Amino acid sequence: MPRNSDGDLNSEVDGDLSSQSGTLLSKLKSFGFEEFLNRNKIALSVAFFGLILLGFGVFLYKNTDVFNKSSVEVVNEPGKTPDVASNVVVEIAGSVQKPGVYKLPSGSRVEDLMSICGGLSQVADRSWVEKYINRAAKLTDGLKIYIKSVDETVDSDAVKQTMPTSANASEQYQSVSPVLGVDSSSLVNINTAPFSELDNLPGIGQVYGQKIIDQRPYSSSEELVNRNILPKSTYEKIKDKITVY
Repeated sequence: MPRNSDGDLNSEVDGDLSSQSGTLLSKLKSFGFEEFLNRNKIALSVAFFGLILLGFGVFLYKNTDVFNKSSVEVVNEPGKTPDVASNVVVEIAGSVQKPGVYKLPSGSRVEDLMSICGGLSQVADRSWVEKYINRAAKLTDGLKIYIKSVDETVDSDAVKQTMPTSANASEQYQSVSPVLGVDSSSLVNINTAPFSELDNLPGIGQVYGQKIIDQRPYSSSEELVNRNILPKSTYEKIKDKITVY
């Protein structure tokens, strides 16, 4: 009778696997593997779980945005200071549409102030403005600008147009009193004053006087301190006696 091929084949395969497994176990026992496992069960268990934890950690590292930009601290480059927003408070009066006190960003120009206040009024002396008001000049904190009308007169000493005296200064500066219409002849213009006038200021001798001239031009008197031309203590003595306009 023919043999049942499927059943016989399965029986043969099972027999072969059992034989091979028994042979492998016999060989492992002969090498002391079973005894090694029995002696080091705890250590092997710890190592096994350690590998699992290590693999889990690697998985988290690769799939988590560890270097989130919001967590990075921005450090300023050496020698640089962060920009700090500052303002200047100035007043414009006289023949303008909206006279008053205004706060503008530091570095603003007279033209910016003229725009904010609505421009000149109908009675403003436009020819006088064109002659004496430097719209490109930077505003300084505490400045007051007065725009005269066609019916007003202003002392010629109060408004002066000047040129810087240093050889390397090419910009034209317009000297305008902090309050137009008030005699400004007592203020020393650090952009234009000769050495003799600077030398007469309290605390300013030959050295500081020459440094002021050499470092011209200035957009504000505070630059004497900011640019390390004068110590702050000396500047405090003369700040009310000087101007840049």
